[in-house]
Amino acid sequence: MFDGIVLTGQTFLTMFLEPHFSHFTFVELISKLFITIGLAILTTMLGAAISLFLALVAARNLASKTTSNIIRGIIAVIRAVPTVLWVLIFAVAAGLGSVAAVIGMSFHSIGYLVKAYSESFEEMDDGVIEALKASGATWWQIVFQAVLPSSMTYLLSWTFLRFEINFTVAVAMGAAAGAGGIGYDMFMASVFYYDLREVGIITYFMLLFAILLEVFATRLKRKLRLNA
Repeated sequence: MFDGIVLTGQTFLTMFLEPHFSHFTFVELISKLFITIGLAILTTMLGAAISLFLALVAARNLASKTTSNIIRGIIAVIRAVPTVLWVLIFAVAAGLGSVAAVIGMSFHSIGYLVKAYSESFEEMDDGVIEALKASGATWWQIVFQAVLPSSMTYLLSWTFLRFEINFTVAVAMGAAAGAGGIGYDMFMASVFYYDLREVGIITYFMLLFAILLEVFATRLKRKLRLNA
C-alpha cells in the first residue's frame, strides 16, 4: 500500500512539475481547446433556446396546471439521467462522435435550464400579470413586456452557469464519446501515449481556462446585479 502511495505521488510530481509538449504543439492544443469551447457554446445555446419556450409553459403563473405538471414531469425525468448516460444513449443510435455529444449534452441542458428558467418566471409578482390581463394584454404581450424583461438577469446568470458545466462535460465527452477537442487529446496522451508530462500541460491549459471562465462569470454576475 505504501509503495502505491509513493508511486502515485511520483506520478503527480512528474505530471505537474515537468509538463512539456511531445505529441502536440501549442497551436494544436489551442485549436482543440476552441473545439471544446465551441461544443459547450453550441449545446448551451441549443438548450437555452428550447428551454426558454418550455419554461414559459412550465411556469405555474403563465400556464395551466395540467400543462405545467406534464412539462415538469418530463423535465424531471430528463434531469434525473446524467449527461454522460444521455450521450451514451444517443451514441448507440448515432454512433460515437460529436453528434451524440451535442444531442446528449443539449438534452440534459434542457432539463437543467427549464427548471431554472421556470422558477425565475414564477418569482415575478402575480399582481403585474393580473394587471396586464385586466388591461387586455395577450399571453405573448405579457411574456415580452413583463416576464422576460424582469427575469433577464436570472436567465443570463443561469445560462452562463450551464455553459460552465457544459465546458467540463465537453472535456469528458471528448475522451468518452470521441467528440474531439482537448479532452480527446488528454485521452490520447494518458492512455495511448502514456505521456504523463503531456497530460500535465494539457491539464494546465484546462485549469487556466477554467480560472479565466470563473473570473469572467464573477464579473458578469456582479454587473448583472448592479444593473438589476
